Amino acid sequence: TGAITSLQRQMEVQESELRRIRSEREVLQKQLTEREVQVQDAYDKEAFGPNTGKMRPKLLSFPPPSNSWICVSAQLIAEQESQLAEQSKLISELQKTISQLQAEAVTNRLHLLQQKQTQREIQRQAEALEQKELQARVALECMSTKSERFRNRIIQATFSTEGSHDPQTELTDDEVLEAVQ
Repeated sequence: TGAITSLQRQMEVQESELRRIRSEREVLQKQLTEREVQVQDAYDKEAFGPNTGKMRPKLLSFPPPSNSWICVSAQLIAEQESQLAEQSKLISELQKTISQLQAEAVTNRLHLLQQKQTQREIQRQAEALEQKELQARVALECMSTKSERFRNRIIQATFSTEGSHDPQTELTDDEVLEAVQ
């Protein structure tokens, strides 16, 4: 998400720069057109007499004056058009990258949702197992208590008969079984 936001900001900055360059290019083209008109007017005024409409002989052999500013402006326009093309290419590459990152983000969100769902399912299963374990412990405790009471009754019945003597030490289950038999 951070990379997408960063790329979007960078794209917005480059789009702003592109608009600025286009605006500058339009201004320069207008200025170039105005300069060409001015140069042509100046050439026409120099080449023709003010009222005669005839060309002056000395200007016939010379080409119209070249203005270095026009050449510089043309170069500048060409450079800016080149930069514009490069930035357009960069913008389309960034948009492609943004699309890929957005697709990856959607995929990552889906994986995250699946992992959360799996985690919730595992949590539910763990809770169910804990509940079953608790029930098993309660049942085991109940069975142990019943078994102990039954053992005590057997011992009591075995040693309460005539001719039997009370045990001096604690009896094992094997000893109780032997005495019962």
